Amino acid sequence: MDINALFTDEGLRAFTATVRDQHVRDAQQYGQIADIVRRRLEQTPIEGDRWMSKKLRAWKVSRQLKAMQKASGEAASKAEALYATYKNEVLELPQRRAAAEARKLERKQGRQAALGAAVAKSLDKTVTALNTPTEQAPGAVPQARPAEFVTPDNPWNQWSMAAGGERLTSTINDYFAKGEGQ
Repeated sequence: MDINALFTDEGLRAFTATVRDQHVRDAQQYGQIADIVRRRLEQTPIEGDRWMSKKLRAWKVSRQLKAMQKASGEAASKAEALYATYKNEVLELPQRRAAAEARKLERKQGRQAALGAAVAKSLDKTVTALNTPTEQAPGAVPQARPAEFVTPDNPWNQWSMAAGGERLTSTINDYFAKGEGQ
């Protein structure tokens, strides 16, 4: 067997097909032999057997052949898995990486275009807002609140107190009613 041929698609495919076919044939033979052995042992009594001794003995012996059949079937499926994994992880990897890089570049260009459109829209809104005349006198500072809500002398007196009227309290006890027993 040429080991270099094993690292090509055709070489590995031929190897795994050969191994798979051999394991499938072996599994079939093990199954047939297990059935023959079980039937023969079920019909062959040994002196001192009890009621189910023949069937139990036949089952124990044929079970080992069935295990061999199962192992050969699993080996055949592992041969197919070997080829699929090699193809996926080695042969197709460069194409998948190139496709991923192309998608990444496309997303990056899409984000850059969206960012450019957002900046252009923002600049357009700014220019429109700066060129639109307002009713305010030039040089005047815009007020955050209308003048009727703020008193210029003392900002704390603009809200009435919730409990206690207009009188300022001096301690916390003024907020709570005194009990009769205290």
